[in-house]
Amino acid sequence: MARVLIIDDEDSVCKLLMSMIRSLGHEAAFALTLTEGVREALGSPWDMVFLDVHLPDGSGLNVLSHIRRGPGAPEVVILTGVGTGEGAEMAIRGGAWDYILKPFSRAEIELSLRRVLQYREGKAGPSFFRPFRREGILGDSPEISASLQLAAKAAAGDANVLITGETGTGKELFARAIHENSSRREKPFVVVDCAALPESLVESILLGHAKGAFTGADRPREGLIRQAHGGTLFLDEVGELSLDNQKKFLRALQEGSFRPLGGTKEVTSDFRLVAATNRSIDAEVDQKTFRKDLLYRLRTMAIELAPLRERDRDIQIIAFAAVRGHCRRLGLQDMGFCPEFLESLNRYHWPGNVRELVGAMEAAVAHAVVEQVLHPVHLPADIRVHLARSSVEKRPGMESSPEKRDGESPFYSSFTEHMDAAEKKYFQNLALFTNTNVREMQKISDLSRAQVYRLLRKHRLKNHK
Repeated sequence: MARVLIIDDEDSVCKLLMSMIRSLGHEAAFALTLTEGVREALGSPWDMVFLDVHLPDGSGLNVLSHIRRGPGAPEVVILTGVGTGEGAEMAIRGGAWDYILKPFSRAEIELSLRRVLQYREGKAGPSFFRPFRREGILGDSPEISASLQLAAKAAAGDANVLITGETGTGKELFARAIHENSSRREKPFVVVDCAALPESLVESILLGHAKGAFTGADRPREGLIRQAHGGTLFLDEVGELSLDNQKKFLRALQEGSFRPLGGTKEVTSDFRLVAATNRSIDAEVDQKTFRKDLLYRLRTMAIELAPLRERDRDIQIIAFAAVRGHCRRLGLQDMGFCPEFLESLNRYHWPGNVRELVGAMEAAVAHAVVEQVLHPVHLPADIRVHLARSSVEKRPGMESSPEKRDGESPFYSSFTEHMDAAEKKYFQNLALFTNTNVREMQKISDLSRAQVYRLLRKHRLKNHK
């Protein structure tokens, strides 16, 4: 028997779904608001959640990934009466199982439920994956764990992989991990930094060249594709390749053979391709600066690495490991972190991601030298400046003036509308924090019992006590 949660503000929809799900022998419950739904989703394990998009107190898409990280890691099916392409893309990229438009049929719901349960039953069975060695990849956040699961699946096969993510998120570490955990681990792992290849030499570097192919080619040279024979070819920043060189590489990838520059014979190479980029390759395809047929070849499997600012629980893990490792390389005693140092790490947005964090920790150790505890003063100056400016700019009265267009008021809502919106947001957060316990809400808000009840009714929030 599965446990299914329905989050939808239409009472009739909830009751219809509950009746359908219970008739199939499963347990079902429902919530009419996003706040109540999130509380239920995180309060106990669920196998599946039907989640509406447009709810009185927010969008279901904004809490999709949060719900999927709840107890039981439920699969989430999005329900919406107003479907859009952008919403569907956001749902799927957020990890939704499916995106169903209202009105829906019983067959759609039954099929979705059946497929989810089959999938979860398969996941619970014996795994054929060997333990995945993740040397150098740190963190235990849901985001990094999901990426590691995909990497393990990639390593078990031989399909091409495209790894995307901002600079410094660890794309090469993932590529190496896929190779080291694959059946090709005893063979070469050849790295090609496409951004560093001179345009005029890309063909000869990748494909190799014969003696006399061009001025200065006084002897034949084996290309990097051939050097990767039997192993893995890692194309870092593949988006930097020109259209002409993309075409030449695509042929080598499709055929498994190519002719070196100036050569007369075909050369073969059996390699597994892993590519990486910090660009939006789909946007490059739309702009006709990247070949669609090459993208199809690259993206047999796709792994998207989340930026560090979305993996805040990993920051401390990575920082501790970086400091410990650097201290040992320098022969220093391990250093501790004062609370303010940790707070600074969590407040900073880390645009350079893991690479920037590791560099900052090495700089902190260098500044501290023989001190046993790291303080914010040991951080690089640019990070401290950013934190100081951010702290000042967030103080009341320091906000920048609202922009005023010609002939328009800089204010886009009345005072009453603005205060109502602020009141609603405050009470939603208060209800979530106190589990809608009226006594706790009174204590925190300093309002009377009657006022709390009035505002709960006004903002459609259910109280527990």
